[in-house]
Amino acid sequence: MSESISPSISAVRDLRGASCGPVAGAAEGAPAVTTDLSENVILTSLDDLHNWARLSSLWPLLYGTACCFIEFAALIGSRFDFDRFGLVPRSSPRQADLLIVAGTVTMKMAPALVRLYEQMPEPKYVIAMGACTITGGMFSADSTTAVRGVDKLIPVDLYLPGCPPRPEAIFDAVIKLRKKVSNESVSDRRQLQQTHRYCTVKHAMTPVEPIVTGAYLQAETQIAALKPGAGLAMPSLSDTANTAAEPASTDSSAS
Repeated sequence: MSESISPSISAVRDLRGASCGPVAGAAEGAPAVTTDLSENVILTSLDDLHNWARLSSLWPLLYGTACCFIEFAALIGSRFDFDRFGLVPRSSPRQADLLIVAGTVTMKMAPALVRLYEQMPEPKYVIAMGACTITGGMFSADSTTAVRGVDKLIPVDLYLPGCPPRPEAIFDAVIKLRKKVSNESVSDRRQLQQTHRYCTVKHAMTPVEPIVTGAYLQAETQIAALKPGAGLAMPSLSDTANTAAEPASTDSSAS
């Protein structure tokens, strides 16, 4: 009964010859993948499949605090079509995997920014957009509340300089971020997670003299420019020097 059910050797050879052919250049005639199989089956790795799904659907959380954020009004419009890259802005950090920070970050807004970043699920990425976000910009010289770089609060994956950056520059930043995502590995991603997220890797920077001295506010030209709007007398550098020298002269005369 088993002999009647099992196919004959010649039938098996005919079936093999009809479905598989010899590999080009192979002397032994090893079987090759048929045309139908190659057109319907895709061979890939887990990393490529996982990265392809993530880079094609980056959902950004737009965190804008100043004028750089105005560029998103043009970016989301029909002229540039921000959604064609799979970028769908979300209003909740729990549904976003990309944080775009645009504008000046102050000390008062820093805890809110860190809280939003912590609420985002892993894996997550950060784009620092604009000069004020990256270094503090024009407020880095005299402001006592501006954060000199958002990377002092959260890790940054991509820096986008400009004041403000054009929408085309934002597209270029997104494309570079997609390339970074495509080269990642699922196993390595767990090893790259930072234990302390409020600091980034130390940069090789050259120490220079501090520029936040406030001396320029006491210059004669600055006082002349601010006097009409201030309405109060502002001390100059010479007045400050004389005021500092008076206690010393008083002590010497008393002794």
